[in-house]
Amino acid sequence: MTIEVNDSNFEEKVLNSEFPVIIDFWAEWCGPCRMIGPIIEELSDDYDGKVVCAKVDVDSSPAISAKYGIRNIPTVLFIKNGEIVDKQVGAVPKSNLEEKLKTLL
Repeated sequence: MTIEVNDSNFEEKVLNSEFPVIIDFWAEWCGPCRMIGPIIEELSDDYDGKVVCAKVDVDSSPAISAKYGIRNIPTVLFIKNGEIVDKQVGAVPKSNLEEKLKTLL
């Protein structure tokens, strides 16, 4: 199950996570975001207990989006030990995200 992350709980849920984190920056009105959303949910189920999958609504959390320079959505950040280690911009197949995810484990 993915978790909702926002400006107020980002540090606690993402930067202080003991597990690698995948963050999907998205918006309700974004077509490609709706394509990648179910993939993030699948990865959350597939890697339960190994990875945290989070979603950030860019419209309701502008500070986090600005801090990480999110200009295009969907953008997926891969974070390990509080540091960005990889990034994917745009809708891609599950295999692309899974390949990047496996390097975090």
